[in-house]
Amino acid sequence: MANQILTADHVVTMDAKRSVLRNAGVAIKANRIVAVGERDRLLADNPDLPVRHFPNHLLMPGLVNAHCHSGILRGTAEGLPVWDWLRLYIDPMHRVLNPREAEVASWICYAEAALSGTTTIVDMWRYMEGSARAAKTIGTRSVLVPYVGEHPDYDYFETLESNERLLETWHRSCDDRIHVWVGMEHLFYATEDKYRDFIDLARKYDTGFHTHSNEAEIELAEMARRYGKRSVQAMQDFGFFDTRHTLLAHCVWLDDTEIQIIADRGVGVAHNPVSNMKLASGIAPVEKLLKAGVAVGIGTDGEKENNNLDMFDDMKAASLLGKLNTLDAAALDSWDVLAMGTSLGARSIGLQEDIGSLEVGKKADIVALRTDTPRMTPLIGDGQFLNLHHNIVHAARGGDVDMTMVDGKIIVDGGQLVNVDMQALIHDVHDVIPGLFARRAEFLAQNKNGAVSPV
Repeated sequence: MANQILTADHVVTMDAKRSVLRNAGVAIKANRIVAVGERDRLLADNPDLPVRHFPNHLLMPGLVNAHCHSGILRGTAEGLPVWDWLRLYIDPMHRVLNPREAEVASWICYAEAALSGTTTIVDMWRYMEGSARAAKTIGTRSVLVPYVGEHPDYDYFETLESNERLLETWHRSCDDRIHVWVGMEHLFYATEDKYRDFIDLARKYDTGFHTHSNEAEIELAEMARRYGKRSVQAMQDFGFFDTRHTLLAHCVWLDDTEIQIIADRGVGVAHNPVSNMKLASGIAPVEKLLKAGVAVGIGTDGEKENNNLDMFDDMKAASLLGKLNTLDAAALDSWDVLAMGTSLGARSIGLQEDIGSLEVGKKADIVALRTDTPRMTPLIGDGQFLNLHHNIVHAARGGDVDMTMVDGKIIVDGGQLVNVDMQALIHDVHDVIPGLFARRAEFLAQNKNGAVSPV
Protein backbone atom coordinates (compact mmCIF):
# COMPACT_ATOMS: atom_id res chain seq x y z
CA MET A 1 0.00 0.00 0.00
CA ALA A 2 1.47 3.34 -1.00
CA ASN A 3 0.43 6.98 -1.07
CA GLN A 4 0.26 7.97 -4.71
CA ILE A 5 -1.58 9.73 -7.51
CA LEU A 6 -3.02 7.82 -10.46
CA THR A 7 -3.80 9.83 -13.58
CA ALA A 8 -5.29 9.02 -16.98
CA ASP A 9 -6.90 10.59 -20.01
CA HIS A 10 -10.33 10.19 -18.41
CA VAL A 11 -11.70 9.45 -14.96
CA VAL A 12 -15.20 7.96 -14.77
CA THR A 13 -16.19 8.70 -11.19
CA MET A 14 -19.69 7.13 -10.98
CA ASP A 15 -20.59 9.77 -8.41
CA ALA A 16 -24.18 10.99 -8.14
CA LYS A 17 -23.65 13.30 -11.13
CA ARG A 18 -21.89 10.54 -13.12
CA SER A 19 -19.03 12.96 -13.65
CA VAL A 20 -16.42 12.25 -16.32
CA LEU A 21 -13.17 14.19 -15.93
CA ARG A 22 -10.56 14.69 -18.67
CA ASN A 23 -6.81 14.69 -17.99
CA ALA A 24 -7.57 13.91 -14.40
CA GLY A 25 -6.65 11.59 -11.59
CA VAL A 26 -7.16 10.21 -8.12
CA ALA A 27 -4.98 10.90 -5.09
CA ILE A 28 -4.66 8.03 -2.61
CA LYS A 29 -3.35 7.90 0.93
CA ALA A 30 -3.21 4.51 2.62
CA ASN A 31 -6.33 2.74 1.31
CA ARG A 32 -8.57 5.78 0.83
CA ILE A 33 -9.19 8.34 -1.90
CA VAL A 34 -8.27 11.82 -0.66
CA ALA A 35 -8.82 13.82 -3.86
CA VAL A 36 -10.29 13.47 -7.35
CA GLY A 37 -9.78 16.13 -9.98
CA GLU A 38 -7.77 17.60 -12.81
CA ARG A 39 -4.24 16.25 -13.09
CA ASP A 40 -2.45 19.58 -12.77
CA ARG A 41 -4.40 20.56 -9.65
CA LEU A 42 -3.78 17.19 -7.99
CA LEU A 43 -0.05 17.45 -8.62
CA ALA A 44 0.08 21.02 -7.34
CA ASP A 45 -1.87 20.16 -4.18
CA ASN A 46 0.09 16.98 -3.46
CA PRO A 47 3.69 17.67 -4.50
CA ASP A 48 5.12 14.91 -2.32
CA LEU A 49 3.00 12.09 -3.75
CA PRO A 50 4.51 9.90 -6.49
CA VAL A 51 2.55 9.92 -9.72
CA ARG A 52 1.70 7.09 -12.07
CA HIS A 53 0.17 8.13 -15.38
CA PHE A 54 -1.84 5.79 -17.58
CA PRO A 55 -1.83 7.21 -21.12
CA ASN A 56 -4.55 5.85 -23.40
CA HIS A 57 -6.50 4.62 -20.40
CA LEU A 58 -9.46 5.58 -18.31
CA LEU A 59 -9.78 5.15 -14.56
CA MET A 60 -13.05 3.84 -13.16
CA PRO A 61 -14.34 2.22 -9.97
CA GLY A 62 -13.66 -1.48 -9.62
CA LEU A 63 -16.56 -3.70 -10.61
CA VAL A 64 -18.78 -5.35 -8.00
CA ASN A 65 -19.79 -8.95 -8.76
CA ALA A 66 -22.90 -9.24 -6.59
CA HIS A 67 -23.41 -13.00 -6.96
CA CYS A 68 -20.95 -15.74 -7.83
CA HIS A 69 -20.11 -19.34 -7.03
CA SER A 70 -16.52 -20.54 -7.13
CA GLY A 71 -16.17 -23.64 -9.25
CA ILE A 72 -14.17 -25.68 -11.75
CA LEU A 73 -16.94 -27.19 -13.91
CA ARG A 74 -16.66 -24.66 -16.74
CA GLY A 75 -18.10 -26.09 -19.96
CA THR A 76 -18.99 -29.45 -18.38
CA ALA A 77 -22.51 -28.72 -17.09
CA GLU A 78 -24.51 -27.72 -20.11
CA GLY A 79 -27.94 -27.95 -21.66
CA LEU A 80 -30.40 -28.37 -18.76
CA PRO A 81 -32.91 -26.09 -16.98
CA VAL A 82 -31.94 -25.04 -13.50
CA TRP A 83 -33.51 -27.72 -11.27
CA ASP A 84 -32.46 -30.62 -13.52
CA TRP A 85 -29.05 -29.00 -13.83
CA LEU A 86 -28.76 -28.91 -10.05
CA ARG A 87 -29.95 -32.50 -9.68
CA LEU A 88 -27.65 -34.04 -12.29
CA TYR A 89 -24.58 -31.82 -12.31
CA ILE A 90 -24.23 -29.44 -9.41
CA ASP A 91 -25.59 -31.06 -6.29
CA PRO A 92 -23.73 -34.34 -7.00
CA MET A 93 -20.58 -32.22 -7.26
CA HIS A 94 -21.33 -30.57 -3.92
CA ARG A 95 -21.80 -34.01 -2.38
CA VAL A 96 -18.36 -35.33 -3.40
CA LEU A 97 -16.37 -32.06 -3.28
CA ASN A 98 -13.43 -31.95 -0.88
CA PRO A 99 -11.75 -28.91 0.74
CA ARG A 100 -8.71 -29.01 -1.56
CA GLU A 101 -10.87 -28.88 -4.70
CA ALA A 102 -13.03 -26.12 -3.24
CA GLU A 103 -9.99 -24.00 -2.45
CA VAL A 104 -8.45 -24.52 -5.89
CA ALA A 105 -11.74 -23.32 -7.40
CA SER A 106 -11.71 -20.10 -5.39
CA TRP A 107 -8.09 -19.33 -6.31
CA ILE A 108 -8.77 -19.60 -10.05
CA CYS A 109 -12.07 -17.72 -9.86
CA TYR A 110 -10.77 -14.81 -7.79
CA ALA A 111 -7.78 -14.54 -10.10
CA GLU A 112 -10.04 -14.44 -13.16
CA ALA A 113 -12.22 -11.81 -11.51
CA ALA A 114 -9.27 -9.57 -10.58
CA LEU A 115 -7.78 -9.79 -14.07
CA SER A 116 -11.06 -8.59 -15.58
CA GLY A 117 -11.53 -5.61 -13.28
CA THR A 118 -13.69 -7.04 -10.50
CA THR A 119 -12.54 -5.69 -7.15
CA THR A 120 -15.39 -7.03 -4.99
CA ILE A 121 -16.93 -10.48 -5.32
CA VAL A 122 -19.84 -12.03 -3.40
CA ASP A 123 -19.05 -15.73 -3.44
CA MET A 124 -21.34 -18.52 -2.23
CA TRP A 125 -19.35 -21.74 -1.94
CA ARG A 126 -18.19 -24.61 0.27
CA TYR A 127 -15.19 -25.03 2.61
CA MET A 128 -14.62 -21.30 2.50
CA GLU A 129 -11.57 -21.17 4.73
CA GLY A 130 -9.75 -21.91 1.47
CA SER A 131 -11.69 -19.13 -0.25
CA ALA A 132 -10.58 -16.72 2.46
CA ARG A 133 -6.95 -17.72 1.98
CA ALA A 134 -7.29 -17.10 -1.77
CA ALA A 135 -8.88 -13.69 -1.25
CA LYS A 136 -6.23 -12.73 1.30
CA THR A 137 -3.34 -13.53 -1.02
CA ILE A 138 -4.74 -12.45 -4.39
CA GLY A 139 -6.00 -9.23 -2.82
CA THR A 140 -9.67 -9.19 -3.81
CA ARG A 141 -12.37 -7.66 -1.66
CA SER A 142 -14.65 -10.59 -0.89
CA VAL A 143 -17.98 -11.29 0.74
CA LEU A 144 -17.84 -14.97 1.63
CA VAL A 145 -21.23 -16.69 1.87
CA PRO A 146 -21.18 -20.39 2.78
CA TYR A 147 -23.61 -22.65 0.91
CA VAL A 148 -25.68 -23.69 3.94
CA GLY A 149 -28.26 -26.44 3.81
CA GLU A 150 -30.04 -27.44 7.02
CA HIS A 151 -32.23 -30.32 5.84
CA PRO A 152 -31.75 -34.09 6.30
CA ASP A 153 -32.20 -34.73 2.56
CA TYR A 154 -29.50 -32.22 1.59
CA ASP A 155 -26.57 -32.99 3.87
CA TYR A 156 -23.91 -32.08 1.33
CA PHE A 157 -23.76 -28.33 1.92
CA GLU A 158 -22.26 -26.25 4.69
CA THR A 159 -23.99 -26.01 8.06
CA LEU A 160 -24.84 -23.14 10.35
CA GLU A 161 -22.07 -24.42 12.58
CA SER A 162 -19.43 -24.20 9.84
CA ASN A 163 -20.84 -20.80 8.79
CA GLU A 164 -20.33 -19.54 12.34
CA ARG A 165 -16.76 -20.87 12.44
CA LEU A 166 -15.99 -18.87 9.31
CA LEU A 167 -17.58 -15.79 10.87
CA GLU A 168 -15.45 -16.20 13.98
CA THR A 169 -12.17 -16.55 12.08
CA TRP A 170 -12.51 -14.41 8.96
CA HIS A 171 -15.29 -11.80 9.26
CA ARG A 172 -13.90 -8.29 8.73
CA SER A 173 -10.36 -9.61 8.46
CA CYS A 174 -7.51 -8.35 6.25
CA ASP A 175 -8.18 -4.73 7.25
CA ASP A 176 -11.93 -5.20 6.67
CA ARG A 177 -11.39 -6.45 3.11
CA ILE A 178 -12.97 -9.88 3.75
CA HIS A 179 -16.50 -10.07 5.09
CA VAL A 180 -18.47 -13.20 5.97
CA TRP A 181 -22.25 -13.41 5.68
CA VAL A 182 -24.82 -16.03 6.57
CA GLY A 183 -25.84 -18.00 3.50
CA MET A 184 -28.68 -20.34 2.58
CA GLU A 185 -28.74 -22.17 -0.74
CA HIS A 186 -32.52 -21.74 -0.92
CA LEU A 187 -35.48 -21.96 1.43
CA PHE A 188 -36.05 -25.47 0.06
CA TYR A 189 -32.67 -26.64 1.34
CA ALA A 190 -33.54 -26.01 5.00
CA THR A 191 -36.38 -27.11 7.22
CA GLU A 192 -38.80 -24.48 8.43
CA ASP A 193 -37.82 -24.98 12.07
CA LYS A 194 -34.24 -23.94 11.16
CA TYR A 195 -35.11 -20.63 9.52
CA ARG A 196 -34.96 -18.69 12.78
CA ASP A 197 -31.44 -20.02 13.37
CA PHE A 198 -30.22 -18.42 10.12
CA ILE A 199 -31.69 -15.08 11.12
CA ASP A 200 -30.34 -15.26 14.65
CA LEU A 201 -26.84 -16.06 13.40
CA ALA A 202 -26.82 -13.05 11.06
CA ARG A 203 -28.09 -10.81 13.86
CA LYS A 204 -25.55 -12.19 16.34
CA TYR A 205 -22.66 -11.14 14.10
CA ASP A 206 -24.44 -8.06 12.68
CA THR A 207 -23.79 -9.28 9.17
CA GLY A 208 -25.64 -9.87 5.91
CA PHE A 209 -27.80 -12.73 4.68
CA HIS A 210 -27.81 -14.06 1.11
CA THR A 211 -29.86 -16.66 -0.74
CA HIS A 212 -31.43 -17.49 -4.10
CA SER A 213 -35.03 -16.52 -4.73
CA ASN A 214 -37.59 -16.52 -7.55
CA GLU A 215 -35.07 -17.97 -9.98
CA ALA A 216 -37.26 -20.40 -11.94
CA GLU A 217 -40.98 -20.55 -12.63
CA ILE A 218 -41.27 -24.04 -11.17
CA GLU A 219 -40.35 -22.56 -7.78
CA LEU A 220 -43.59 -20.57 -7.60
CA ALA A 221 -45.85 -23.64 -7.59
CA GLU A 222 -43.71 -25.34 -4.96
CA MET A 223 -43.76 -22.26 -2.72
CA ALA A 224 -47.54 -22.11 -3.04
CA ARG A 225 -47.80 -25.81 -2.14
CA ARG A 226 -45.54 -25.54 0.90
CA TYR A 227 -46.39 -22.14 2.30
CA GLY A 228 -49.44 -20.90 0.42
CA LYS A 229 -47.59 -17.78 -0.69
CA ARG A 230 -44.92 -16.49 -3.03
CA SER A 231 -41.20 -16.59 -2.23
CA VAL A 232 -40.59 -13.00 -1.17
CA GLN A 233 -43.74 -12.89 0.94
CA ALA A 234 -42.66 -16.12 2.65
CA MET A 235 -39.18 -14.75 3.33
CA GLN A 236 -40.61 -11.60 4.84
CA ASP A 237 -43.03 -13.53 7.02
CA PHE A 238 -40.26 -15.83 8.26
CA GLY A 239 -38.18 -12.76 9.24
CA PHE A 240 -35.28 -12.96 6.79
CA PHE A 241 -35.48 -9.24 6.03
CA ASP A 242 -34.89 -8.38 9.69
CA THR A 243 -31.14 -8.92 9.31
CA ARG A 244 -28.57 -6.16 8.81
CA HIS A 245 -28.77 -6.56 5.03
CA THR A 246 -30.42 -9.11 2.76
CA LEU A 247 -29.32 -9.84 -0.80
CA LEU A 248 -31.45 -12.00 -3.08
CA ALA A 249 -29.97 -13.58 -6.20
CA HIS A 250 -31.93 -13.79 -9.47
CA CYS A 251 -35.46 -12.52 -8.64
CA VAL A 252 -36.66 -13.44 -12.14
CA TRP A 253 -40.25 -14.40 -11.30
CA LEU A 254 -41.43 -11.49 -9.17
CA ASP A 255 -44.88 -9.99 -9.08
CA ASP A 256 -45.55 -6.33 -8.30
CA THR A 257 -46.32 -7.04 -4.64
CA GLU A 258 -42.96 -8.76 -4.19
CA ILE A 259 -41.14 -5.88 -5.87
CA GLN A 260 -42.76 -3.46 -3.45
CA ILE A 261 -41.77 -5.61 -0.45
CA ILE A 262 -38.18 -5.72 -1.67
CA ALA A 263 -38.16 -1.94 -2.13
CA ASP A 264 -39.81 -1.22 1.22
CA ARG A 265 -37.47 -3.50 3.15
CA GLY A 266 -34.25 -2.27 1.51
CA VAL A 267 -33.39 -5.69 0.12
CA GLY A 268 -30.66 -5.84 -2.52
CA VAL A 269 -31.05 -7.84 -5.73
CA ALA A 270 -28.28 -9.52 -7.73
CA HIS A 271 -29.28 -9.71 -11.40
CA ASN A 272 -27.58 -12.56 -13.30
CA PRO A 273 -28.42 -12.02 -16.98
CA VAL A 274 -26.07 -14.52 -18.61
CA SER A 275 -26.87 -17.30 -16.15
CA ASN A 276 -30.60 -16.70 -16.47
CA MET A 277 -30.37 -16.94 -20.25
CA LYS A 278 -28.14 -20.01 -20.25
CA LEU A 279 -30.37 -21.96 -17.86
CA ALA A 280 -33.51 -20.65 -19.59
CA SER A 281 -34.78 -19.32 -16.26
CA GLY A 282 -36.36 -16.16 -17.64
CA ILE A 283 -35.76 -12.41 -17.62
CA ALA A 284 -35.74 -10.46 -14.37
CA PRO A 285 -37.94 -7.32 -14.24
CA VAL A 286 -34.95 -5.05 -13.71
CA GLU A 287 -36.62 -1.90 -15.03
CA LYS A 288 -39.48 -2.32 -12.56
CA LEU A 289 -37.06 -2.96 -9.70
CA LEU A 290 -35.01 0.14 -10.49
CA LYS A 291 -38.14 2.27 -10.85
CA ALA A 292 -39.23 1.09 -7.39
CA GLY A 293 -35.89 2.23 -5.98
CA VAL A 294 -34.38 -1.22 -5.45
CA ALA A 295 -30.58 -1.48 -5.42
CA VAL A 296 -29.92 -3.93 -8.25
CA GLY A 297 -26.38 -5.19 -8.76
CA ILE A 298 -25.04 -7.53 -11.42
CA GLY A 299 -23.63 -10.98 -10.80
CA THR A 300 -21.90 -13.40 -13.11
CA ASP A 301 -23.19 -16.38 -11.13
CA GLY A 302 -20.75 -19.30 -11.26
CA GLU A 303 -18.33 -20.27 -14.00
CA LYS A 304 -20.47 -23.33 -14.78
CA GLU A 305 -23.63 -21.29 -15.46
CA ASN A 306 -21.87 -18.44 -17.21
CA ASN A 307 -18.59 -19.86 -18.59
CA ASN A 308 -16.64 -16.77 -17.59
CA LEU A 309 -16.52 -14.27 -14.73
CA ASP A 310 -16.09 -11.19 -16.93
CA MET A 311 -18.39 -8.51 -15.54
CA PHE A 312 -18.05 -6.47 -18.73
CA ASP A 313 -19.81 -9.32 -20.54
CA ASP A 314 -22.59 -9.34 -17.97
CA MET A 315 -23.07 -5.59 -18.12
CA LYS A 316 -23.57 -5.77 -21.87
CA ALA A 317 -25.92 -8.74 -21.48
CA ALA A 318 -27.91 -6.89 -18.82
CA SER A 319 -28.39 -3.90 -21.10
CA LEU A 320 -29.37 -5.94 -24.14
CA LEU A 321 -31.66 -8.26 -22.21
CA GLY A 322 -33.44 -5.30 -20.65
CA LYS A 323 -34.09 -3.83 -24.09
CA LEU A 324 -35.34 -7.13 -25.45
CA ASN A 325 -37.57 -7.76 -22.46
CA THR A 326 -39.34 -4.41 -22.75
CA LEU A 327 -38.99 -4.02 -26.53
CA ASP A 328 -37.62 -0.58 -25.70
CA ALA A 329 -34.23 0.36 -27.12
CA ALA A 330 -33.85 3.02 -24.41
CA ALA A 331 -34.28 0.56 -21.54
CA LEU A 332 -31.32 -0.08 -19.21
CA ASP A 333 -29.10 2.51 -20.82
CA SER A 334 -25.35 2.43 -20.39
CA TRP A 335 -25.20 4.75 -17.39
CA ASP A 336 -27.79 2.70 -15.52
CA VAL A 337 -26.01 -0.56 -16.25
CA LEU A 338 -22.59 0.84 -15.38
CA ALA A 339 -24.07 1.95 -12.06
CA MET A 340 -25.38 -1.58 -11.51
CA GLY A 341 -21.83 -2.83 -11.97
CA THR A 342 -20.29 -0.22 -9.66
CA SER A 343 -22.11 2.25 -7.38
CA LEU A 344 -25.53 0.60 -7.35
CA GLY A 345 -23.88 -2.79 -7.10
CA ALA A 346 -22.11 -1.56 -3.98
CA ARG A 347 -25.46 -0.49 -2.52
CA SER A 348 -27.00 -3.85 -3.39
CA ILE A 349 -24.51 -5.51 -1.03
CA GLY A 350 -24.63 -2.78 1.62
CA LEU A 351 -21.09 -1.43 1.05
CA GLN A 352 -21.95 1.86 -0.65
CA GLU A 353 -20.22 3.93 2.04
CA ASP A 354 -16.86 2.43 1.13
CA ILE A 355 -16.85 1.36 -2.52
CA GLY A 356 -18.58 1.76 -5.89
CA SER A 357 -17.43 5.22 -6.94
CA LEU A 358 -14.28 7.33 -7.11
CA GLU A 359 -15.02 9.92 -4.43
CA VAL A 360 -13.16 11.40 -1.50
CA GLY A 361 -13.37 9.11 1.50
CA LYS A 362 -14.10 5.94 -0.46
CA LYS A 363 -11.67 3.05 -0.45
CA ALA A 364 -9.24 2.98 -3.36
CA ASP A 365 -10.75 0.20 -5.48
CA ILE A 366 -9.79 1.36 -8.96
CA VAL A 367 -9.43 -0.09 -12.44
CA ALA A 368 -7.35 1.26 -15.33
CA LEU A 369 -8.99 0.28 -18.63
CA ARG A 370 -7.18 0.52 -21.97
CA THR A 371 -8.77 2.83 -24.53
CA ASP A 372 -6.33 2.31 -27.41
CA THR A 373 -8.18 -0.71 -28.81
CA PRO A 374 -10.38 -0.94 -31.92
CA ARG A 375 -13.48 -1.70 -29.85
CA MET A 376 -12.98 1.46 -27.76
CA THR A 377 -12.45 3.64 -30.82
CA PRO A 378 -13.60 6.35 -31.28
CA LEU A 379 -13.59 7.40 -27.64
CA ILE A 380 -15.37 10.69 -26.94
CA GLY A 381 -15.23 11.93 -23.38
CA ASP A 382 -17.58 14.91 -23.51
CA GLY A 383 -20.01 16.86 -25.61
CA GLN A 384 -22.99 15.84 -27.70
CA PHE A 385 -21.48 12.56 -28.81
CA LEU A 386 -20.15 11.41 -25.46
CA ASN A 387 -19.74 7.66 -25.90
CA LEU A 388 -17.30 6.65 -23.22
CA HIS A 389 -19.97 5.01 -21.05
CA HIS A 390 -21.46 3.20 -24.04
CA ASN A 391 -18.05 1.84 -24.97
CA ILE A 392 -17.40 0.59 -21.44
CA VAL A 393 -20.72 -1.31 -21.30
CA HIS A 394 -21.13 -2.47 -24.89
CA ALA A 395 -17.58 -2.77 -26.23
CA ALA A 396 -14.98 -3.25 -23.49
CA ARG A 397 -13.88 -6.68 -22.33
CA GLY A 398 -12.16 -7.87 -19.20
CA GLY A 399 -8.98 -8.38 -21.18
CA ASP A 400 -8.79 -4.61 -21.66
CA VAL A 401 -8.09 -4.15 -17.94
CA ASP A 402 -4.47 -3.14 -17.41
CA MET A 403 -4.44 -2.40 -13.67
CA THR A 404 -6.66 -3.44 -10.77
CA MET A 405 -6.26 -1.83 -7.37
CA VAL A 406 -8.05 -2.97 -4.20
CA ASP A 407 -7.78 -1.14 -0.90
CA GLY A 408 -4.97 0.99 -2.30
CA LYS A 409 -2.88 -2.01 -3.36
CA ILE A 410 -2.29 -2.97 -6.98
CA ILE A 411 -3.21 -6.63 -7.47
CA VAL A 412 -3.12 -6.68 -11.30
CA ASP A 413 -0.48 -4.70 -13.19
CA GLY A 414 0.17 -4.73 -16.91
CA GLY A 415 -2.63 -7.26 -17.21
CA GLN A 416 -0.82 -9.74 -14.93
CA LEU A 417 -1.51 -10.89 -11.40
CA VAL A 418 0.90 -9.35 -8.91
CA ASN A 419 0.68 -11.78 -6.00
CA VAL A 420 0.20 -15.21 -7.58
CA ASP A 421 1.30 -17.27 -10.59
CA MET A 422 -1.67 -17.89 -12.88
CA GLN A 423 -0.05 -20.91 -14.51
CA ALA A 424 0.34 -22.52 -11.12
CA LEU A 425 -3.37 -21.98 -10.43
CA ILE A 426 -4.29 -23.52 -13.78
CA HIS A 427 -2.04 -26.49 -13.03
CA ASP A 428 -3.80 -27.00 -9.68
CA VAL A 429 -7.20 -27.13 -11.38
CA HIS A 430 -6.04 -29.75 -13.88
CA ASP A 431 -4.53 -31.70 -11.00
CA VAL A 432 -7.76 -32.03 -9.01
CA ILE A 433 -10.34 -32.33 -11.79
CA PRO A 434 -9.93 -36.08 -12.54
CA GLY A 435 -10.60 -37.10 -8.95
CA LEU A 436 -13.61 -34.81 -8.61
CA PHE A 437 -15.18 -36.06 -11.84
CA ALA A 438 -14.48 -39.70 -10.96
CA ARG A 439 -16.18 -39.42 -7.57
CA ARG A 440 -19.17 -37.64 -9.06
CA ALA A 441 -19.48 -40.32 -11.75
CA GLU A 442 -19.41 -43.00 -9.04
CA PHE A 443 -22.17 -41.21 -7.15
CA LEU A 444 -24.31 -40.87 -10.27
CA ALA A 445 -23.79 -44.56 -11.12
CA GLN A 446 -25.28 -45.40 -7.75
CA ASN A 447 -28.02 -42.76 -7.98
CA LYS A 448 -29.41 -42.86 -11.51
CA ASN A 449 -31.74 -39.90 -10.91
CA GLY A 450 -28.99 -37.76 -9.46
CA ALA A 451 -29.33 -35.89 -6.18
CA VAL A 452 -32.68 -35.53 -4.47
CA SER A 453 -34.46 -32.57 -6.05
CA PRO A 454 -36.24 -30.12 -3.75
CA VAL A 455 -38.95 -29.50 -6.36
